[in-house]
Amino acid sequence: MAAISASLVKELRERTGLGMMECKKALSEADGDIDLAIENLRKNSGLKAAKKAGRTAAEGVVVTRVAEDGSYGVLVEINSETDFVARDDNFKAFADKVADAFFAAKSEDVAAVTAGELESDREALVQKIGENIGVRRAAVITATEGNLVGAYVHGGRIGVLTELKGGTTEAAKDVSMHVAAINPAVALPEDMPQSQLDTEKAIILAQPDMAGKPEQIAEKMVEGRLKKYLAENSLTEQPFVKDPSVSVAEFVKAAGGEVVGFTRFEVGEGIEKEEVDFAKEVMEQAKRS
Repeated sequence: MAAISASLVKELRERTGLGMMECKKALSEADGDIDLAIENLRKNSGLKAAKKAGRTAAEGVVVTRVAEDGSYGVLVEINSETDFVARDDNFKAFADKVADAFFAAKSEDVAAVTAGELESDREALVQKIGENIGVRRAAVITATEGNLVGAYVHGGRIGVLTELKGGTTEAAKDVSMHVAAINPAVALPEDMPQSQLDTEKAIILAQPDMAGKPEQIAEKMVEGRLKKYLAENSLTEQPFVKDPSVSVAEFVKAAGGEVVGFTRFEVGEGIEKEEVDFAKEVMEQAKRS
């Protein structure tokens, strides 16, 4: 059985809002697998969807560029080791140069776009600042004929590109702001992967209030809850963040368009970074000296 660290218990508590002992027990039963622990908790206690993991390892910025006519846009993440460096003017200038290069190339190929001059600039900046700096990823949305792209960046850490069929670039920007704030799983309900729906269905069927229900009634209950799940997690069905009286789809329709899709980057998402207890580290060093 895997050792259950305090930090893992803390993360599960933050994501579920449950007590420490319940989280520790769930992690023990799941052999330290936090996602499995959450799934089991949802099955056994009716826990609602847990928060997404908030442990972002890398610091840095997300930068966007969009063509004046809205025909295409790019999204790039550039990482540093600390938030302090991410605010440095030299780092910002490098990030802007990187974004310009991807915008000119209309490419997502990090290795190809950053080769040559940009790599030399990166190495020089590493030497100057003393931190590792890297271009992690890029995304390009090229709008098909009649479509357009809009972008929004929040605090330099979350960037979104949204493509609309028709509408306006301002509406696309507003939808990008919604995506940055709410982080929907998919753009349209039909975009939800079947594997995810199957997992959600299994969780619903395992919840306590489903026990003993006749098959037909259980299926209707599952259908209703899956419909609600899709509405909550699909961009077009969500209440629009700037006007909750209408859905995102209704807001875009009023602007003369339809949602096609979006791409969202958040600095450091998906990368885990070891958290250092500096006070403990200092005390241990003092003991050894």
